[in-house]
Amino acid sequence: MRLVFSIKHFFGLLLLLFAPLFTQAQNIQLILGPDEIGENQTWTITVTVTNEQFKTYDNFPEIPGFKKRGTSSQSTTNIINGQMSSSQSIIMTYSPTKQGIITIAPFTLKVNDKVVNSPGKKVKVGPPIQRQQRDPFDSFFDRSDDFFGRNETEYLDVKDDAFLALTTNKDEVYVGEGFNAVLSLFVSENNKAPLQFYNLDKQVPDILKKIKPGNCWEENFKIENIEPESVTIQGKNYVQYKIYQSAYFPLNTEPVKFPAVGLEMIKYKVAKNPSFFGQNRKEDYKTFFTKSKVVKVKDLPPHPLKDVVAVGDYQLDEKIRSTTLETGQSTGYEFNIYGEGNISAIAKPKISSNEFEFYEPNVRQDINRMNNRVTGTKSFSYFLIPKEPGQFKMSDYVNWVYFNPRIKKYDTLKSKLVITVGGESTKNEAIQSNDLGTFYDRMESTNNTLRESSDKSWQKWVFNIFILLMLGASAYLVIKK
Repeated sequence: MRLVFSIKHFFGLLLLLFAPLFTQAQNIQLILGPDEIGENQTWTITVTVTNEQFKTYDNFPEIPGFKKRGTSSQSTTNIINGQMSSSQSIIMTYSPTKQGIITIAPFTLKVNDKVVNSPGKKVKVGPPIQRQQRDPFDSFFDRSDDFFGRNETEYLDVKDDAFLALTTNKDEVYVGEGFNAVLSLFVSENNKAPLQFYNLDKQVPDILKKIKPGNCWEENFKIENIEPESVTIQGKNYVQYKIYQSAYFPLNTEPVKFPAVGLEMIKYKVAKNPSFFGQNRKEDYKTFFTKSKVVKVKDLPPHPLKDVVAVGDYQLDEKIRSTTLETGQSTGYEFNIYGEGNISAIAKPKISSNEFEFYEPNVRQDINRMNNRVTGTKSFSYFLIPKEPGQFKMSDYVNWVYFNPRIKKYDTLKSKLVITVGGESTKNEAIQSNDLGTFYDRMESTNNTLRESSDKSWQKWVFNIFILLMLGASAYLVIKK
């Protein structure tokens, strides 16, 4: 149990003492930060639930002129006139990006399936604060320091029940097989030490430089807001704060190594003898460290295509405009591969056909990163033209080989379509229009008759023109004389 009394003004003390006289307030409160801050200060939105735990809540609003710095949590147990109450708070911290008047529009948050409304407000962001403004009541408190013992406050370092961990959902994978890596802070629900995230926008990029492996393809889940999530580890309840999550796909058989990294947190020391007017906690720092982690990577089983196949759990969805065609008639055909795996690594299917002409496909991919999985679709859209009449199974021409780590076997996605083609064969026409034959093939069909050189024809044409010009000049001179 943690006993905390918090008060700033004398009127606050009166409210605290006479709290039982007021009717019971709602158990969810939304509190906005101050009306005026300096450019080097932060502003907060605090959501507090009383006598219950956070189960779900919406994302905090995006505010033009403010930048999200991250969330922190706080839990408090109060004893007032012998009655005990507890509260939990989630605090979103914002930092201003400019000076001026920042307008916070009205917004709503859904907390534990209840809607909480905020009317919004205007916040004035002024120049950086050089020193903290003194409260008008400070003179009263200063004179009463010795009486209330504020200068003699002793602070205790309360033992925390929390740890930082980088976890993976698999300890061993095949080359190309994906696994999740998650960096999280776990805080026990019985933790008594007040903790708060600190300077994440600088710490997290430095941590990621150390832990990101160079021999893997990465699909980043891009965690923007750190949200609490209740988990149970070995029968003990924790709140998990995911800081970073990615899926990794090894490119070779080298082990994937994650070194130990540290995250610095604000950890408050608690006053040994709390007083109404004293500072009941003191800011301190503690660095939590992960343990190093290694994921083993094993080679794929022998196969002629093992160095080029995709790895994952995939299925086929195919579409064609019509299964009844005429020779020379083009149609659209889609070969869609969907499932779980490295969607970016999916190559186009192998196509081999003399009966159809396939044009180079248009390619589209959609990747989803959610629920600790990377899934998606890669679509190959072809135009094909049949050259021969008859009935054809597309599985004879289109197939795609991959390795399925779930069943630990190679598998092939094959077309299930059957196409009926009518009309006359156009194969010979295509050969005649495209194949001019070799030099020796054309020798037999070449005429041996000697033909006049094109160069000599040109010379004869020029000579004739010259003669005509001379005759014309002579006639002109005769007529003139």
